[in-house]
Amino acid sequence: LPLDFERVFKFPLPVLLGILLQYTIMPFLGYAIGTLLGLSPGIKAGLVLVASCPGGTASNVVAFLARANVALSVTMTAFSTLLSALATPAAVELLLSGSEIDVSFMALFQSTVLVVVLPVLLGVFLNRTFGRNQLVHRIKPALPAVAVVLICLIVASIIGKDRTLLLESGPIILLATVLLHLGGFLLGYVISRIVLRMQPDVEGMARTISIEVGMQNSGLGVVLARNHFSMAVVALPPAVSSVVHSLIGSALSVLWRRYWPDPGTEERASSLRSSP
Repeated sequence: LPLDFERVFKFPLPVLLGILLQYTIMPFLGYAIGTLLGLSPGIKAGLVLVASCPGGTASNVVAFLARANVALSVTMTAFSTLLSALATPAAVELLLSGSEIDVSFMALFQSTVLVVVLPVLLGVFLNRTFGRNQLVHRIKPALPAVAVVLICLIVASIIGKDRTLLLESGPIILLATVLLHLGGFLLGYVISRIVLRMQPDVEGMARTISIEVGMQNSGLGVVLARNHFSMAVVALPPAVSSVVHSLIGSALSVLWRRYWPDPGTEERASSLRSSP
């Protein structure tokens, strides 16, 4: 995390732009899609909820596979996660106030801090304290896979428990989440490509921001839906979202890596190799 802060101070615009798009485009896009499709209050609330979540760690893997700017991806994920304690509850309360769904800013704030912010801060502390330990070095590479497995288990439990609801509302939830994430990937890329057009690594940054904006921490969305919304259906859009954004992100990474390579890839790789 200290290196992430250093990157922000050196190159603030891409990080600030990405986080701004993350917490503006996605929540309002989720609300707009829910309104246009005439979704039920519970499904619409779930769509807005997952759209308001920070970037997920899977986005870092997709950025790596796509040969995008991984350092920017990690930095954006770290900062969007830290800001989520305020940004996620604020976006959800703003967009769902006046609806049939009761939303408590403080309850969402407390859960977000417990679920994502404190673990990040604890991880930073443990890394700085025990980062040189040989056992830690051996375990570290396996931790992302463990996180993915845990998220899959959470999603599987939701789908298994609410399979009847999913069978009834599955097609419309799938359509809504596909539109949400396609819109996030597309708008994230186009807007950042325009705003950052004078930057030297504009293509790499635009691809990274596209990935970060298009992929959410769906696990957080599921936890918040389960803990703070009485309707079980609210948890389904975040659960479906975790599969949808991973598939779209993976397909996009193959497209960019194999068929539309970024000319700045080798330059970024050489700069990383030469850095201490």
